[in-house]
Amino acid sequence: VSDHQRASELAENDYKIIIGELDRVETYQRLNIDKASLIVVNNDDILNTNIISTIREVSQSVHIVSFADNEDSIDILELAGANHVFQLPNMLGRALARHALGVFSQANIVGSFGELLIAQTSVSRAPFEGKKLSESKIRELTGVNVVGIWQRGKFRIPDPETVIDSTSMLLLAGSQEQFEKYNDYVKSPFSFDQPLLILGGGRVGQSVAKALSERGISYCIVEKSKALIKDKEHYVMGSAADINILKQAGIDYTPLVFITTHDDPINIYLTIYCRKLRPDVLIISRATMDRYITKLYAVGADLVMSYASMGVNSILNILNPDQLLMLTEGLDVFKVLLPASLVGKTLEESRIRQITGCNVVAIKNHENFIVNPPPSTVFKENDELIMIGMVEAEKTFIKHFSAR
Repeated sequence: VSDHQRASELAENDYKIIIGELDRVETYQRLNIDKASLIVVNNDDILNTNIISTIREVSQSVHIVSFADNEDSIDILELAGANHVFQLPNMLGRALARHALGVFSQANIVGSFGELLIAQTSVSRAPFEGKKLSESKIRELTGVNVVGIWQRGKFRIPDPETVIDSTSMLLLAGSQEQFEKYNDYVKSPFSFDQPLLILGGGRVGQSVAKALSERGISYCIVEKSKALIKDKEHYVMGSAADINILKQAGIDYTPLVFITTHDDPINIYLTIYCRKLRPDVLIISRATMDRYITKLYAVGADLVMSYASMGVNSILNILNPDQLLMLTEGLDVFKVLLPASLVGKTLEESRIRQITGCNVVAIKNHENFIVNPPPSTVFKENDELIMIGMVEAEKTFIKHFSAR
């Protein structure tokens, strides 16, 4: 539903556009809104509140999801009638902080899917640094499966000959018990010797800082607006484009930089600058618009997360609970019903990883939940496969196996 001003802009995309006043009951009556699967309200907090209360005049049962700019608005939107309210700045900040914890060898859990846990970790100082995956003995010793490797933002599914070098970040899958064995194996204590650097003290940057603080991790925020400076201990006032400000904040020593401004071109600029100053530093960036994600990776970001994908993922999880888990941009854990063409085959015989680029990390059926199934596992009718892969790999799987 849109007003006349936005209709022409939206019409260029693949949407059905309905023109109507957003605060009139008649608009939603004409739409038969009570028959909708879900309503997503995505304006400013005041207008969202008005829209939700208007919808509730038409239907008390339809499911409403709203986004909130400010934390204080969450209760008001719920009182107006929203079933779910997401504050994306806080969610994004915490997600960025969560991914940062994988820069040391201890496995950092970044998501769960039933009994399956997904974690990431750095290779630096790990006992398998510099070895081929087949030589690392990670799965044999711990049960944890290496399901992906990042190198400077480029993700790939590893094979036995893949070399795990010091710049790699591993994506791991396993159970709670398996990760306890893994952490005991690597024996790397979790600690940061220097404060982590946050460029941008807005809502996302502050959410990152809050999440780090809760874990006892030191940080320093660079922010040029005096109004956003909270204290002198954790803030440096000035432009992040000024090398003297960056040096004062600790760019020469920090192991990790968060780039969190709401301006994507500025984030690209800062990513290039930080990468030039510190080729070895880990850079985690936020993107506001999807079209800048690949650009941020191209100029040196190690991980990128955006409002758009986080919002979509949150909505999909409501529509299809336990069906999808977004890890980073374009990389998902997802569940599919076993195609008929694979019934009776073993995991090894299926060649799913080689053909599609997806990695089977668990199998669920009525009897049990198998985390990291061995290659000899035989697929049975009505099995559900839990896999990890890029979006294109998921499409390849569906196209290749469902069409046979």
